[in-house]
Amino acid sequence: MAIGLQKFLKVNFNTIQFNPHAHGTHTECLGHISEKFHSVHDVLNRYFFKAKLISLTPKEKNEDQIIDREMLKGKLSNREAEAVIIRTLPNSEEKLSKNHSHSNWPFLTGKAAEYLVECGVDHLLIDLPSVDKEKDDGKLSAHHSFWQFPENPRHHATITELIFASDDLPDAYYLLNLNFARFVNDAAPSRPVVYPLF
Repeated sequence: MAIGLQKFLKVNFNTIQFNPHAHGTHTECLGHISEKFHSVHDVLNRYFFKAKLISLTPKEKNEDQIIDREMLKGKLSNREAEAVIIRTLPNSEEKLSKNHSHSNWPFLTGKAAEYLVECGVDHLLIDLPSVDKEKDDGKLSAHHSFWQFPENPRHHATITELIFASDDLPDAYYLLNLNFARFVNDAAPSRPVVYPLF
């Protein structure tokens, strides 16, 4: 068989290196704070949940802006939804590209996270880089409280950070599709999508 010169087609083959926690919307499991490895890949066996979108204006406390238990009590009650989506106000598309480093972003108190657990919330989504304060000496109170770690670990629960809920979505109930890449890691890039419930 004669072998002639072949014209080789060019293909793109890009290497991408990033940390899911710092480079966009991501979903994490309790492996984020545990010494033992847990992967978000193993957490869920279904991906659709009844969700409630709520909008909150963090309140000033000393030099911080917080979301506390009382604020959540005014927006959410027991067994209303499996997932809660928190949109912080003011809300603008600047959130889509904002550099949050050294900004002391708003955060949930540990008691606020406990209240979500009491209400039966298994999946927490928020438009902040973390549910916790940027610099808290490693306490991670909201993460620990939401996952009840280490006392009573909630392996099935997830936290999704750096979402964006546009203003054309009213505060309401939705069907949430919690999409995330099947990375074997404590967190993975995600793309949560909501559908109106009629």
